[in-house]
Amino acid sequence: MIHTTIGPTVNPGRSSPLGATIVDGGANFSVFSRNATAIELLFFDTEDDARPSCVIPLDPTTSRSYHYWHAFVPEIRPGQLYGYRVHGRFDPASGRRFDPSKVLLDPYGRGVVVPRGYSRDAARRPGDNCATAMKSVVVDASAYDWEGDTPLKRPSSRTIIYEMHVRGFTLHPSSGVKENLRGTYAGLIEKIPYLKQLGVTAVELLPVFQFDPQDSPPGKVNYWGYAPVSFFAPHHAYSSRRDRLGPIDEFRDMVKALHREGLEVILDVVFNHTAEVDHTGPTLSLRGLDNSIYYLLETDRARYANFSGTGNTLNANHPIVRRLIVDSLRYWVETMHVDGFRFDLASILARDSSGKVLPNPPVLWDIESDPVLAGTKLIAEAWDAAGLYQVGSFIGDSWKEWNGRFRDDVRSFFRGEDGFVGRLADRFLGSPEIYGHKEREAEQSINFVTCHDGFTLNDLVSYNQKHNEPNGEDNRDGGNENQSWNCGVEGPSSDPAIEKLRERQIKNLLAVTFLSLGVPMLLMGDEARRSQRGNNNAYCQDNETSWFDWNLVRQHAGLHRFVQLLAARRALRKIDTERPRRNLNQFLRGASKAWHGVKLHRPDWSQQSHSLAFSAELPEESLSFCIIFNAYWEPLEFQLPARSHIAGRPWRRWIDTSLESPNDIQDWPAAPVVTGRTYLAGPRSVVVLIAAADKTASGSLS
Repeated sequence: MIHTTIGPTVNPGRSSPLGATIVDGGANFSVFSRNATAIELLFFDTEDDARPSCVIPLDPTTSRSYHYWHAFVPEIRPGQLYGYRVHGRFDPASGRRFDPSKVLLDPYGRGVVVPRGYSRDAARRPGDNCATAMKSVVVDASAYDWEGDTPLKRPSSRTIIYEMHVRGFTLHPSSGVKENLRGTYAGLIEKIPYLKQLGVTAVELLPVFQFDPQDSPPGKVNYWGYAPVSFFAPHHAYSSRRDRLGPIDEFRDMVKALHREGLEVILDVVFNHTAEVDHTGPTLSLRGLDNSIYYLLETDRARYANFSGTGNTLNANHPIVRRLIVDSLRYWVETMHVDGFRFDLASILARDSSGKVLPNPPVLWDIESDPVLAGTKLIAEAWDAAGLYQVGSFIGDSWKEWNGRFRDDVRSFFRGEDGFVGRLADRFLGSPEIYGHKEREAEQSINFVTCHDGFTLNDLVSYNQKHNEPNGEDNRDGGNENQSWNCGVEGPSSDPAIEKLRERQIKNLLAVTFLSLGVPMLLMGDEARRSQRGNNNAYCQDNETSWFDWNLVRQHAGLHRFVQLLAARRALRKIDTERPRRNLNQFLRGASKAWHGVKLHRPDWSQQSHSLAFSAELPEESLSFCIIFNAYWEPLEFQLPARSHIAGRPWRRWIDTSLESPNDIQDWPAAPVVTGRTYLAGPRSVVVLIAAADKTASGSLS
C-alpha cells in the first residue's frame, strides 16, 4: 500500500490507456472529464475506509491532456483500492452535477469492491460518502494462465442458447453444489456436466457487470442485475473468493472450464442505462465525472431522457461513450475470452443525443466492424422502452435478433387463438416475412418462447394473469399481455387431466422452438417446469421464486429427457463447410417442401384454422420429415405424403407430444414405423415423422 505522503517520484503519467494500468514500478491512471475543474485520485487501504489513505490532486497543467486527466503513481500493486473526487459546477439546469463529496468509480476500473455498509442513499444525499462508497480495484489483466484457451467461435447454425442467472442457477440447496460455492462462478463450474447432458451449446448469462443490488424498491433487491455501475468489472458477489482480485480470476476460471467442454459464454450486457437512474438518483460514477457527456438529457437539462424505462439513458453515440462501449466489449473478448453478447434494449443504441433514431448509428457500426469483435456473436434485443421496435430492421450485417414476434405468435397459436396458422408457418421457416428482405441466414432469428422477462414455460400454461404482488407494486409492474393460458385452472392443480394438458402444451412450445429455422433459446429451468408462482417480473426476487429448484429435474424427468433428445438432434445438424452458408431465401427456394392441411397439399389458411402440416425432403441430409401442428382441441386425422424418396424408407414416429414419456420422443433408431396413409394427431399436439437413410444417424431436422 502507498502512504499518505506523496513522494517526488509521482509524475504526470500518460492519457492512454484509460483506467488503471500496471506498468514497471507502479501504475498509470487516466480518466476522462471535459467539464471538471479539478480531479483528485484517492487511494484506500480497505473498502470500509472513512477517508482515503492518500489523495493525489491531478495538476490541470501537467496531468491533463485534452480532456484526459492522468498520473503515474509508483509502488502501486494489483489489489490497490482507488476512486476519484471530481470538482466542477453543480448546476443541474445546465446538465452539470459535479459533487466532490462523492467517491466515484473509475468507468474503466477492472474490479470493484463493495463495503459492508454500502449505501445507495448516501450516494444520493448531500455529504461525504467515503465509508459507504464502492471502490475500484487496480487489476493486472495479463496475470492469468489461460492454458491456450480462446473463444470457440461456434457457427450460429450449431448453437443452442441456455439463458441463465449465475446466482439463481446453483443457490438452491438442492443444487448439490458445495455450500460455499452456491450462487457463484465456481458453483456454475460444478454444474457443467448437467449443461453438457442437457445438450445446450452456449450459456447466456444475465448481467455479470458489477451492478447495484440496492437499485430496487424499498425492502427488495435488484436480482437480475440490470443496474450496471461498471462495464469492465465482474460482479463481485458472484465470486466465492473474498480477495479483491478473486472475481476476475474466478470468472475466467468459469469461462475456461466451459470452453473445455465446448460451451460458449454469451453475456447479457446493459449499455443503455446505469444504476444512477433519474435526477433523484445516486452519484456513483458517470454522473459525477461528466453528466452531460454520458447521458441523454431532456430540454430541461436537469431531467434525464428515459428511453430505457429505468430513469436514464446513456448517450451511446457520443464519441466518448462509443469508445467506452467498444473498449468494454473488446476487453471482455480479448482479456476475459467471452464468445458473444446479448444487448439489452439494443435499439437505444440507435438514438442520437436528442433521442432521434439514426439511420446508421455510429456505435452499432463501430461494434460490428471492430476487428477484435469479428466472429463474436452479437445479439440485439431490437426494441426499447419508448416504443422503438426494430425486429427485422436492426442495422448491420451480422447482428442476430431476439425474435419477439416468434415468442408472441407461437404462444398465441398453441393457446388456440384464431388467425395464427399463417404466422406460425412463417415463424417455423425462420420468419421470412420479417427477415427475408435482408438476404441473411436463417440464424438471424433467435427463437424463444420464454426468457427471464415474463412467465416461465410452466407458468405460461398455468396462469391467465400475472401475480406480481410480492414485488410490492400492487401488481402494476410487469407486462399485462402474456398470450398465456392456464389450461382451465389458475395456478397449481392436482387434477391429472389439467397437468397432462399443461405438460403437452409445454412440449408443443419446446418442439417448435427447437425445430424452427433459427437459433433456439431455452430459459433456465424450463426443461424441468421451474415456476415463479405466476410472477412475470421477478427482477427483485432473490429467493426461491427465482432460484432453480433442482428437485424438479427428478420430478419432471420425462420432460427433461424430451429436451435432451430435441437438443441432441439439433446440435448434430450437418454443416456444409465446402460452400458458403445459404441465406434464408436460398434455403426456402432450394428445399423440396409442401404445406398441408388434414388433406395433402390443401392447407387451411383461414382465420378459423388451428392446424397445419409441413413436409420436406432434404437430399443433402438424406432426410425427409413431416411435421403436424395441431392446436385444435380435438384429434385430427392427417393424410401423409407418400413414402419418402429417401432410400425408400417408411415414415417413423419421432415425436408425438400427445403421448406420455418415453413414447413422446424416441431415439431415431428406435422410432416406430408408421403404417397406413394417415396419422391421427391428438388434440393440442405436435407430431414429427421422419424418414432417414441409415447413415443419417448424425443428421437433423433443421
